[in-house]
Amino acid sequence: MLQEFKAFIMRGNVVDLAVGIVIGAAFGKIVSSFVSDILMPPIGVAMGQVDFSALSYTLIEKTGDKAAVVVGYGKFINTLIDFIIIGFAIFMVVKMVNKMQRPQPIVAEEPKKECPFCVTSISAKAKRCPACTSEL
Repeated sequence: MLQEFKAFIMRGNVVDLAVGIVIGAAFGKIVSSFVSDILMPPIGVAMGQVDFSALSYTLIEKTGDKAAVVVGYGKFINTLIDFIIIGFAIFMVVKMVNKMQRPQPIVAEEPKKECPFCVTSISAKAKRCPACTSEL
């Protein structure tokens, strides 16, 4: 079982997937920092000193020891912008990879005919049927 697990882990697809997940997680952190620390502050200033991460709607006020129930829609806006930026970046990478791949040559299909003896589909150029060896 240990040998099978080692063979599974060392397959190229699994290693590539692991590398992609690690890089994706790091890229996500970079984008989150970009949105919350660089992109949103100037937008907040332009909109009249709005701090998007602090935008919220209080459903129930704090009473005594009970915490307030708050819907933090500002954080959701930041996360939504993160998602759009990451989605666009992935779209651009996929588009670039697709452009770099060479187009597959279109192979014209060889004309076929049926053997009158065994009704097998064979090449139109054939003189003998490969299935029943009848002379055509």
